[in-house]
Order: sequence, then structure tokens, then C-alpha cells
Amino acid sequence: MENPGTIKENEIGGESTPVVSNFIREAIKEDIKSGRFGGKVITRFPPEPNGHLHIGHAKAICIDFGMAIEFGGHCNLRYDDTNPSKEEQEYVDAIEADVRWLGFDWGNNLFYASSYFEKMYQWAVQLIKAGKAYVDDLAPEQVREYRGTLTQSGKNSPYRDRSVEENMDLFVRMKNGEFPDGSKTLRAKIDMASPNINMRDPVMYRIINIPHHRTGTTWKIYPMYDWAHGLEDSIEGVTHSLCSLEYEDHRPLYDWFLDQLGIYHPQQMEFARLNLTYTVMSKRKLLELVKNKYVSDWDDPRMPTLAGLRRKGYTPESIKNFCERIGVAKRDSIVDIALLEHCLREDLNKKALRAMAVLNPVKVIIDNYPEGQTEELDAINNPEDSGAGSRKVPFSRELYIERDDFMEEPPKKFFRLAPGREVRLRYAYFITCTSVEKDPSSGEITVLHCTYDPATKGGSSPDGRSPKATIHWVSAAHAKNAEVRLYDKLFSSEDPNTSPDGNFLSNLNPDSLKVNTICKIEPSLANAKSGERFQFERIGYFCVDPDTTAGNVVFNRTVSLKDEWAKITKREQK
Repeated sequence: MENPGTIKENEIGGESTPVVSNFIREAIKEDIKSGRFGGKVITRFPPEPNGHLHIGHAKAICIDFGMAIEFGGHCNLRYDDTNPSKEEQEYVDAIEADVRWLGFDWGNNLFYASSYFEKMYQWAVQLIKAGKAYVDDLAPEQVREYRGTLTQSGKNSPYRDRSVEENMDLFVRMKNGEFPDGSKTLRAKIDMASPNINMRDPVMYRIINIPHHRTGTTWKIYPMYDWAHGLEDSIEGVTHSLCSLEYEDHRPLYDWFLDQLGIYHPQQMEFARLNLTYTVMSKRKLLELVKNKYVSDWDDPRMPTLAGLRRKGYTPESIKNFCERIGVAKRDSIVDIALLEHCLREDLNKKALRAMAVLNPVKVIIDNYPEGQTEELDAINNPEDSGAGSRKVPFSRELYIERDDFMEEPPKKFFRLAPGREVRLRYAYFITCTSVEKDPSSGEITVLHCTYDPATKGGSSPDGRSPKATIHWVSAAHAKNAEVRLYDKLFSSEDPNTSPDGNFLSNLNPDSLKVNTICKIEPSLANAKSGERFQFERIGYFCVDPDTTAGNVVFNRTVSLKDEWAKITKREQK
């Protein structure tokens, strides 16, 4: 597992914000010091609009925008919309919403690869005329066969030595839509014996006779990412083109295209992408989960998409803090999802209002409490935030408590309610269980009879006694019903990509969602609005789901109170 990097003080702009040192930051500092790029810092975030962004993209967003902001530059949001067969306007809109939700703004710097199609085409013509590109008739499977392997050189296509005139004629006809999909490609003429397989005459253009969401039917040929990437960066004046590590072997090709064209040349730099336990980051696999209904949609709270995390109750601050803590490395590794959850708990602990909810209720009757009486007791909204104030919670003779907070025959280390045992009710009184009622057919406990000590109002005793356990409750007469969706990890394996049958779907967790319709909540929660986050005391953090309607509030479990990361850290320190 990857550990967070060393926290240091930010040396830029005289700030003292704690940040994790990383090699990209140091490289940019050196470039500024040397005057490279005129001291400017322009980055870009280049998503392909073929799906929703996920937590791995959040890391890239934080690096791309974060470095630009830190060094007084700007970051372009540029859509790599070069494959109309997979791209949709829906994804464009979702990407913008996600980037804004994280707290970043591209200002006037919104660009599309499709805006540069004509310029890219003219540059391709330039390479053809220079004898550096050719039209190839090999089918895709033949191209792969001719490319060779990591240990075996490739071999030249039989169409590699076409004349400039023939290549120009064919390329123009490709552009005009005279040929079917897959029948021809434009390839760079580099070196089929190169030890870097990416330099073995890579494809620059393929034929796709599908309307584009921005350019319609204007184009019949579309650029490959390796061809388009550097050209887009050059056009936009990008200084530091920050990519994930899989593009390291593509950098010589990035450089070759720019050098052959003799145009402005940004610097490509690579960092390790985010890999997270119990999670898949492949857009193809995420799309499969959505299309085959393993999840409800891209924003299903079990998905690692930013839309899913937002719906589950994650805050942008917790995600940005997580991305900062894991740092920027040059080596691939896997980060334990417990760290992400830890960052969320840290943030929600400071922000989330407290409330009481009983997920699995059993009724308590306080026999010596006056019938028909109701009290309004003071409850703290957030002990971590003095400005959050307090609220009133109703208390009456009949209550609900968690069924798990009572045991008829408790083991030695069970300190909650049991026959003859006294416990503290949060914000209320001490109660003692005197007897139980059971369903005669099933034997299930239906009612707990208790007595209370009136002198312990507020949860303290004048004689100094203190029960070993404090439990939460809601007044039965005032409780409201709620639907609670108890989300767990979508996959049961730390690495869902490994399974005996080679299918990641085999690792799906059958218990990743349980729906609770018997939950009782305190009345203050009845009017909670979509997106609001609460800590259900002693249970966990919950967020109001957009499915909430008048009279039917729906909560999603965001994260439990149990902090696995703290245990991992403590274990590693031993």
C-alpha cells in the first residue's frame, strides 16, 4: 500500500499551507528559476468525454489545476473529443460539473480538440509532403501483427513506400469519406525496429463515419490521441503537460511529432495514476457496471465516480485533502481506501451536524415516567464547532433504542443495557432495565421495561455515579420514519481486477447495498434537504439522497465511524 508523503510547508507566495513535496513542483520551480517558458506556468486537464470522472481523475485535476494556481498560472479544461463513437454531450456537462464541484475554475480557458481538427489536418499534410507519413491499407489486426512485440522488431507495411503524391491523394479521399471504416489509416513513418513499440509507425488518423457531437458530419477521419495530444498543447501554449505514468513511453512520440513540425514544444511530465483498493478505475469497466445494471447509474454511491462520491456524501475538501496526502510519485502503487475514508471523517467531524437515529429499533417503556408528558432536551449540534449551537429533542415515556444496545444475557465485556443494568441516555437520563416482553410465537423481544432516575437529567448524577455506556434514542411519539441505504464496498476483493476466472465482476460484493425501511429518526431530520450531511450519533455519517421527497426522507450511509486507517497507521508505527 502507498503511504502519504512527508508534509512540508508551501514555499510559494509566502503561504504556510501544509503540502506534500513532489517532483513536479520541484521541476516547475527549476523551470521558473531558469526562465524556461518565460517563467509562465500553463497546464491543462484533458478528459475524453466518454464517461464520468472518477476519483483517479480527481488526483489529476488537483495536480493540473493545483500546480497552475500555486505558481500563478492557469489550467485549461480541454476536451479530447477525438472519437465520436464513444463521446456524448452528457459527459461534457458532467465533467464541467465535477471540476467545479471540486472547487476549480478554468475561466475563459475552455477548449476542444475538435476546434483544432483543420489545423491538425494541415500538419498531417505537412508530414506527408515531408515523407514522414503514409496511408496504410493494413487492417487493424494486421497493424498489430506487423508491429512486433516488446522482444521482436516489427516489419514494414507493404504500403509504407507509397509516393507522396499517392499518399496525398488517398488522404484527401479519406477525409472526403470515400472509404469505409477501418479500411485505411494514416501512419507516421518512423522506425519499425525501434525498441519503443510506440515509435513503430503509429497510427495518426482512422476513418470513423459517425457524426461528432460538435462538428456533425464535417469530418470522416479523426486523430489518434498520440498525434493530437502534443499539437493541442502546442496550440494552447501549455508549458507543462502533466500526464499519468502510462504515457511515459509515449513521450518520445510526443516530442517527435512536435520536432518534425518545428512548432512550439511544451514539456510532458508523467506521474503515477491513482489506484485504490476495492475499486476499479477503468472507464470501460465502469461503463460495463452501468450498462449491465450492476449499479443504478454513474452516480450510484458505490461507484468511484465523483458523481457517485458526491451523492454518497463526500465533500470536495476531503477529496482534495486525500489527493494532497497521497502525494505525487513516479512509481505505481495502490492506496488503501481506508485513507480516503479517513480524510472524509476528518472533514465531516468538523462540519456535519449531529442527530439521533435508530436503525434497528426496539421499544423502551419507562414505567415511572409520567404518561402523556413530553420534555424538550438540549442536544449539541456539533461538539467540534462551537458556532453550530444546539437543538431541542423531545423526550417521552416511550422511546426507541437500537436492538443491539440490549442483551438479555450479556457477555462480560458488554456494557450496554441488560436486565438490572443502568445506562445513560444521550442528553437525557439514566435508565435501568427491569423486565422484557417477547413475541410468544418467535421469542423476539418486543418491549423493554425500564425505570429512570429524575435526578440525572442531562446525563449526570448528583451522587457521582457514571454508567459505563451511553446509548442514543428517539422518542417513539415524535419519531419519523426514514429509508436508509446502507452502502458498502462494491467489490469484496482488495484488487477486483484479479479473480480465478479473470472476470472482475466475479468480485462484486453481493452485500454492497442493504435498504433499511424501519429506521426511526428524531423529528429535526424530517425536513432535511438533499445533499445535507449528518452524523447519526454512534452509527456513522449519512447524506440525504436526491430521491428524498416530501414525507419520505432517504439517507445514504457515507462512512462508518470506525476508522480503519487509524488502526493501519498505528500498526505500521509499531
